[in-house]
Amino acid sequence: MGLDPASLSLAAGAGVVGGAMNALAGGGTFATMPALLALGTPANIANATSNLALMPGAAASAWSFRDELAPVGDVPVRRLAAITFAAALVGSALLAWTPGAAFDVIVPWLLLVATLAIVFGPRLADWLRHRVTIGPRVLVAAQAVLGVYGGYFGGGIGMMMTATYGLLAGASPRSMFAPRTLMLATANFSAAIVFVLAGLVRWEACVPMLAGGIVGGWLGAIVGKRLPPWAVRGWTILVTALTTTVFFYRAYG
Repeated sequence: MGLDPASLSLAAGAGVVGGAMNALAGGGTFATMPALLALGTPANIANATSNLALMPGAAASAWSFRDELAPVGDVPVRRLAAITFAAALVGSALLAWTPGAAFDVIVPWLLLVATLAIVFGPRLADWLRHRVTIGPRVLVAAQAVLGVYGGYFGGGIGMMMTATYGLLAGASPRSMFAPRTLMLATANFSAAIVFVLAGLVRWEACVPMLAGGIVGGWLGAIVGKRLPPWAVRGWTILVTALTTTVFFYRAYG
């Protein structure tokens, strides 16, 4: 059954916002998940649909940043992408095996973790970076963990990667745009394979959201090169905090 014009507009608009957020600082799930739930989609299917819908937008952003790709620390980008792809397969398989009712209870806590990472991640990474020295092997292990999380849920993973790369590789926030966006696209692509095969995608909502995500990812990459960091961070924190509150109320209120 197809969507009415208002529902189509909601799905497409959420895709634009989610794609732009992923390009700027991550957290696109915070825009797309609530829209899918508002359309009556179960939480686990909404998560899978959101992942697939945001994948082309992440790919568009990664393509826009292609000239800026460089190793993170001493780890080549191709190695990080391969690790992310394999780990995201594991994470997405775990989601496919998670009952919908259980995911309804789990997802608010995943959103809270993502919100805390967005709020405190950069500050914590900066504090630790002045006290801890960590090499490429730990970066590879951390990327594997991030890949599993990205395949299972992925909310806030962009900021988690930003904080991780800053801590483990000493990379500046601006230099992380390109590799972080590529890892987002890789995790989304890997998870999408499992979600499609498992029949977890609500296609009538996914298609307009996917189209919006492409536009949003392209626009976000352009804006990300010009927008002040404080504006990106402030907007992202506002959206993630509000969404997390709504999900906790939905599950436990």
